[in-house]
Amino acid sequence: MPPPPQRHDAPPASSVVPRQGAIKTPVETPSLLRRYVEVRSFSETLCEPLALEDYVVQTMPEVSPTKWHLAHTTWFFETFVLARALEGYEPFHPAYNYLFNSYYEAAGDRHARDRRGVLSRPTVEEVIEYRYHVNRAMAALLSGSAPPGRLAPLVDVIVLGLHHEQQHQELMLTDLKHVLASNPLRPAYRADAGPPEGAKAPPLVWHERAEGLAAVGAGEGGFSFDNERPRHRVFLESFELASRPVTAGEYLEFIRDGGYDRPELWLSDGWAARKRFDWQAPLYWEREGDLVRQMTLGGLRPLCHAEPVCHISYYEADAFARWYGARLPTECEWEAFAERAPAHEGNYVDAGHLHPEPAKRMSSPGPLQLFGDVWEWTASPYAPYPGFRPLEGALGEYNGKFMCNQMVLRGGSCLTPRGHVRASYRNFFPPEARWQMSGLRLAR
Repeated sequence: MPPPPQRHDAPPASSVVPRQGAIKTPVETPSLLRRYVEVRSFSETLCEPLALEDYVVQTMPEVSPTKWHLAHTTWFFETFVLARALEGYEPFHPAYNYLFNSYYEAAGDRHARDRRGVLSRPTVEEVIEYRYHVNRAMAALLSGSAPPGRLAPLVDVIVLGLHHEQQHQELMLTDLKHVLASNPLRPAYRADAGPPEGAKAPPLVWHERAEGLAAVGAGEGGFSFDNERPRHRVFLESFELASRPVTAGEYLEFIRDGGYDRPELWLSDGWAARKRFDWQAPLYWEREGDLVRQMTLGGLRPLCHAEPVCHISYYEADAFARWYGARLPTECEWEAFAERAPAHEGNYVDAGHLHPEPAKRMSSPGPLQLFGDVWEWTASPYAPYPGFRPLEGALGEYNGKFMCNQMVLRGGSCLTPRGHVRASYRNFFPPEARWQMSGLRLAR
């Protein structure tokens, strides 16, 4: 039986790192320390609306309790940064490597993913103390306490860890949404104003790209995950991309036309999944006669026909595209347009709105809503780029080993932190996944 956790007289988690100016730092580290504080604090900001009981619920194997997300992202910095940078560093608790490792085989055995909800201990308070312990050590490290040469090789790992935490911030919200939607009371995570009454989406039009070579993948400079590299060229036939994502109202037409009862529209695996899970509509849609409502993080509310449809699987997205007489874009086609779009024009979680918004007419000539609002399924299986090389060591397991039986999504969502996505960003999920904020855009 593992020993009990250490106890610390810790302040609230949002204040565990010294304020800027409290520690004198070398010239090259203040920006990284500031970024560390910003990202780590935002995780705790997202927890402010929660009751204690909300932190521990797991409603399906893919959903992790909020408490686990807070601990796992802390374990990342303890395992891959502090243990390497500080000679003689003692882990906060000897059992936490087992409890909060996710899938890193090289880091040791781990608690089963579908059993995270049984972990009533450590308590939420102890997990917050764990974050305090690691944040304090990280603040000292980034303030120049590490021996010369120890920090420099770990800067890239720290930046990776911050993007890793941003991924989990989005997962915290999508997982919480599933938890709250599974509750018969349909509680709201936070008050969230819906779209204005009578909102309308602009008409769907098509943007053409002539055939030719396109550069795909992350270039030099700036952060990118290893699965975005190397940048390479692909030849694209001429095609057209829709000006905006498919709306909930358009998807409702697909349902009313019997889209869920027409096997000719579905891939074989998709039709099997539709029958196995008895899909009749996107996840979180509820029908009462002709009235359609959907569960949001702001509670149950009437369906807005103008907003992008969300919480659909790849199979549903593909079936809709066939019904419409179009198809899903490949990820390279999507990126060819997105590279020319302003990456910060989008509805992200930082704006405080927790649900996709109807498209707005914009002055930019290209497609709308390529970033933010909903992740967009593509027709591309998640596979390595030519010349792909995973990171060395345990971190090489971060992306590479999942390149099988997954489909690529692009663009981010309304629950994605601003600055976390870019044109080359490759998200991926199994084709039957629906609990993420996933929608679609058409191509032809």
